[in-house]
Amino acid sequence: MATAQRFIVPDTEPKFTSADLLLLADDNKRYEIIEGELFVSRSPTFDHQFACTHLSHYLVGWNLESQLGEVVIAPGLVFADDDDVAPDLVWISHERLAGALDESRHFRVAPELVVEVLSPGKANEERDRKAKLKLYSRRGVQEYWIVDWITQQVEVYRRARRRLRLVETSLPKDKITSPLLPGFACQVSSLFFTPPGHKKPL
Repeated sequence: MATAQRFIVPDTEPKFTSADLLLLADDNKRYEIIEGELFVSRSPTFDHQFACTHLSHYLVGWNLESQLGEVVIAPGLVFADDDDVAPDLVWISHERLAGALDESRHFRVAPELVVEVLSPGKANEERDRKAKLKLYSRRGVQEYWIVDWITQQVEVYRRARRRLRLVETSLPKDKITSPLLPGFACQVSSLFFTPPGHKKPL
């Protein structure tokens, strides 16, 4: 996710809701609400979008072969009026997709897999590693990947004992696999940009 600002609403004030998002300007920023708090993200960087594009390429290729679900980039997950977010990438099975969309074609049900790509800054890390981890855990996501193009690693969280827990941190030499995605494998180093003439880290 791109660089974020966080607007915390005092307990004595009304919290932000999905209705408030409709009143905000269409200014190419991403507005999200988690437990009534508004998070504003600036336009993503090249490296951020490179990682999103390449991971979606691998997931779509696997999904075309398996025909098990759908891969969607930056969909709206509107779990409730005060939980309204747009992750970078999701995969949802056909079984879960049935009945998952509301009248506005937003998700009301959590996809099995959610992916966020980090951007630099403390606010971004706190949003994706704390606020969104808690949200996705609470709402029933089965697996959550945090892709960090700065350190070139991928943190994998899986549901265990009713919550998402960190199970592995994959380095450039590793391959990402998942029990949710039988037969899927992706080299971590392939997700990060390397200038022409330079070797990808091993």
